[in-house]
Amino acid sequence: MSVKYGILTLLSIHQNHGYDLKIELESLLGANVKINAGQIYTTLDRLIRDELVRLVGEDDQERKIYTIEPKGVIELTKWLLEPVPYVSTRDSFHFKWSCARKIKFDHEEKMLNQQKLVIMQDVMELTKLKTECLLNNEEDKYLLISGALLHLEADLNWIHQIENRRYK
Repeated sequence: MSVKYGILTLLSIHQNHGYDLKIELESLLGANVKINAGQIYTTLDRLIRDELVRLVGEDDQERKIYTIEPKGVIELTKWLLEPVPYVSTRDSFHFKWSCARKIKFDHEEKMLNQQKLVIMQDVMELTKLKTECLLNNEEDKYLLISGALLHLEADLNWIHQIENRRYK
C-alpha cells in the first residue's frame, strides 16, 4: 500500500485538501484501514518537493488545496502499469511455519488449526461484506473482496496440503 500513489490517484480525479484525501484514501483501501493524517501531509510535502503535486491555494475554510502536476500523472501511469511481484511466500505465517518445521515444533498441528480458524473468521467477515457490497452496487469493493477471498481459500488449501502430507 502506497500513500503516495493513493494521493496521486485521488488528485488525478479532482483537486482536494489533505483531510478529504485522508478520508477518500481510507475508503479506497477498504474496511478497517486508518491512515495517520500526518502521513498524508508529509507525503504531500514530498510530492510537492518532487514536483508531482502543487499547492493551488486555499478553500473558504483556509484548507490548502492540492492538484496533480503533469509529472505526477506520468509517475502515476508508470506505477499503474508496473506489475506487482507475487510475494505470498514472504507472508508472516509462511515464515512462521518454515521456522516451526525447521525446529520440528511439537505443536505444529495446533499452530495450523489456529491459523485455519483465523482464516475462516476472515472468510465469514469478508463474505458478509461482499454481500453488502453486492446489495449496495459497490462493484469495485465487491471485486476486491472477491480477490481477498480467493487468497484466503488458497491459504486454506495450502494448510490442508501440509496436513495431508504430514500424515503420509
